[in-house]
Amino acid sequence: MTYTYPPGRTGLLLIDTVNDVFAEDGKGYPLYAAEFARIGLLGNLTRLLAGLREKDVAVFFSPMSYTDEEYASWRHPTGLHRAMFENRLFEAGSWGAEFHPELSPAEGEVTLAPHKNIDVFATTDLDTQLRRRGVEHLALGGMIGTMCVESTARSAMERGYHVTMLSDATASDGDAVSHAKMLDRYALFAHAVLDVDGFLAAARP
Repeated sequence: MTYTYPPGRTGLLLIDTVNDVFAEDGKGYPLYAAEFARIGLLGNLTRLLAGLREKDVAVFFSPMSYTDEEYASWRHPTGLHRAMFENRLFEAGSWGAEFHPELSPAEGEVTLAPHKNIDVFATTDLDTQLRRRGVEHLALGGMIGTMCVESTARSAMERGYHVTMLSDATASDGDAVSHAKMLDRYALFAHAVLDVDGFLAAARP
């Protein structure tokens, strides 16, 4: 199948490309280090950004962070929230919640307010930011592929966006088998599942 990504109507959303996840000293990095190395994730993401910055593709960054008040008073925390709060991941104002230097917004790219839930649409103005810029085709990458990336992508599909999942621009919370199962799910709700090189080739200048 041939995919077409119209210039001026295509966007990329990168989720949680922050130090706690992608830096070797980050609190969450040890959980994913083996998969990052297997996939070549950091290199794929930096190549993706470099390639899209030469094309007419809007880039959006979605960080996650929590304040002391939120750690202490969050009602009905999920299992994921409990794990993050116990380890104070994504602590607002900390180095860990800052963007990784190789995965940071450039001038003219959009940084959303920190998302608090798994679906970025739920607690940010992502939908407004996309529609203001005429984005209809949305590609997604970042972390975690089985949680925030997948949940946000499903929501994007439900809202009428053409959704592309980037198979080597995210990782699961498991191993190679988990990653393969994740991609099988992606194929059911997304309009396309491409690797970084395939997406860059299809995204016209």
